[in-house]
Amino acid sequence: MAINVNTKSSGIITLTTDFGMRDHYVACMKGVIKQISPLATIIDVTHDIERHNILQAAFVLRHTVPWYPPGTIHAVVVDPTVGTARKIIAARYNGQTIVAPDNGLLSFVHHELTLEEVRVVKDPRFALKAVSPTFQGRDVIAPVAAHLANNTNIAEIGPPPDHLEILKLTHDHEITSTGIRGRIIFIDAFGNLITSIEHADCAAILKTNPNAQVLIDNRSVGHIRTTFAEVPVGAPIAIVGSTGHLEIAVNQGSAKALFQPNPDTIIEIR
Repeated sequence: MAINVNTKSSGIITLTTDFGMRDHYVACMKGVIKQISPLATIIDVTHDIERHNILQAAFVLRHTVPWYPPGTIHAVVVDPTVGTARKIIAARYNGQTIVAPDNGLLSFVHHELTLEEVRVVKDPRFALKAVSPTFQGRDVIAPVAAHLANNTNIAEIGPPPDHLEILKLTHDHEITSTGIRGRIIFIDAFGNLITSIEHADCAAILKTNPNAQVLIDNRSVGHIRTTFAEVPVGAPIAIVGSTGHLEIAVNQGSAKALFQPNPDTIIEIR
């Protein structure tokens, strides 16, 4: 799919990785970007994505993109199959371009924003001359992002793909006979458990059942609240957070520590 949209670069490149800040990896990517695009503004979104957690990175990307101006480039590296036949792509959504491995990182963005153009990174002019099979974030993704920040046309990067790897997110929540059931898709630094249940889902349930409660593995955390201060310090709370998703939190505490969730933990409204 391609929509003829020419968006001038904002000169901003964001970085999202699972590299952490202990090693040299992030600094190498920034160095490559600055060599190619010296005036680029580099913004670290996070380098603390859980190692190899594609879904977590996809969620962070979705809730980062809308807050940046048109022409921003987002370089994302969470790449457990680095060096294999999986593609690296440049995809423009709503005037912003994401450069990332084609492994599902675009999933939330793809489901919720408008795809304008997508290309497979093929032209060797836009990568470093020597490409390491274990560090394509430095050798491919960073230079491509920098060239795009210099107003290289995305169409020059390579051909359109015949397929995009998009995760099926519809299974993340389901309507039941008594309400709605979802799961935890992200845990933030406060220990808040962000679920796959969105604001519209909550509103629909509350319209038919104003007394509905939120449960985590059948343990009630009460009604959906508006602010953390509505419960005592240390008490759990269900709230629709800034991402528009239902969260389970603890007022001035950590829901992660309190509930110790696992990938099979079920969240329900009923």
